[in-house]
Amino acid sequence: MIKAPVVAIALICAATSLHASEISGRIGAESRYFPDDGQLQNSVLFEPEIYWSWNNDHDSIVFKPFARADDLDSERSHFDIRDLHWLHVGRGWELRTGISKVYWGVTESQHLVDIINQTDVVESVDREEKLGQPMVQLTFIRNWGNLDIFVLPYFRERNFGGSNARLQGPFQIDTDNPRYESSSENKHIDYALRWNQYFGDWDIGLSYFNGTSRDPNLLPQINPVDGRLFLTPYYPLIEQIGLDVQATLGSWLWKLEAISRSGLDQDYSAMTVGFEYTFIGVFQSGLDLGLLTEFNRDTRGLSAPTPFQKDVFAGGRLTLNDAQSTELLFGASFDLDDSSSYSGLIEASRRFGNNWKLSLDAWIFNSNNPLDLNYLLRDDDFASITLEYFF
Repeated sequence: MIKAPVVAIALICAATSLHASEISGRIGAESRYFPDDGQLQNSVLFEPEIYWSWNNDHDSIVFKPFARADDLDSERSHFDIRDLHWLHVGRGWELRTGISKVYWGVTESQHLVDIINQTDVVESVDREEKLGQPMVQLTFIRNWGNLDIFVLPYFRERNFGGSNARLQGPFQIDTDNPRYESSSENKHIDYALRWNQYFGDWDIGLSYFNGTSRDPNLLPQINPVDGRLFLTPYYPLIEQIGLDVQATLGSWLWKLEAISRSGLDQDYSAMTVGFEYTFIGVFQSGLDLGLLTEFNRDTRGLSAPTPFQKDVFAGGRLTLNDAQSTELLFGASFDLDDSSSYSGLIEASRRFGNNWKLSLDAWIFNSNNPLDLNYLLRDDDFASITLEYFF
């Protein structure tokens, strides 16, 4: 665990004294309502960002801490450094050192190839939020494409909710005693490579990762005191080869993510493939409507610890193209092996003035199969509202 609060405060003071070229960020309040039992979960968040550059912008430092205080789940009250890195830009190359976030992927329903950062599970159910990852990243920018080389010297364990957590299932997860395949545990040095290039309308990325899996295996354990079942995270060593492809062909956006993973746990492959077709100016208005369809497949089948072993995602994206940046995303995933298993989402947002943003989100989960992940979340349908101020 990174002992960040004291370091964060010191760096904020230092950056301010050095006349940081830009200070921005957001502060917000969120309320989640769970209709199955009428429970309300409230929290506040704070995420400032300090950017300082020199040497004609060839050198820069970014510092972006994140903090949330939650009135229901003590583990969701947490602090993390999302970004704290120095970037040097050379002629045809860049060097990034420190803590940062890297995103890989093109699909909507899940991001198979995205493996550098650990998922911040307590933040959101869609796995979009990530913890900051210590890294050294060297990027070569050439005519034949961009090549990223990563050295990852410290592993971030996945965070899980506490005893009062929602969206976690019925079993407590023991995050105090994680297990590792590597004798170096969280100090194992991981490596990664990614090459990407544009070929006309096609954007292609190839990636390789060797190190500790960001997805833990949850091992069942019995508490000898009260006989209750709990789960212990186990992090194996893996190798992963990834491919992501996106083709922009007129109003069509074709997407593919595929991985092949090997390690101590079962070797397997998985893919997500689909498209998004956008209707421009529907009903002779300024609205754009995109229709999304994606197919997910995992060769582990029903034993896969994911809701996407053989599923179809269908949905839409409505963009009003107004000054308030109003957007709506909706969709549902359906299990092709179990007609009772599905999940659905609605995400909407709108800006007010120059500084305010209101977001509305809703999720539903359903399954009649006790071995299905949606079954564990069947009582955690929720709707949330978030009001944020950007400065």
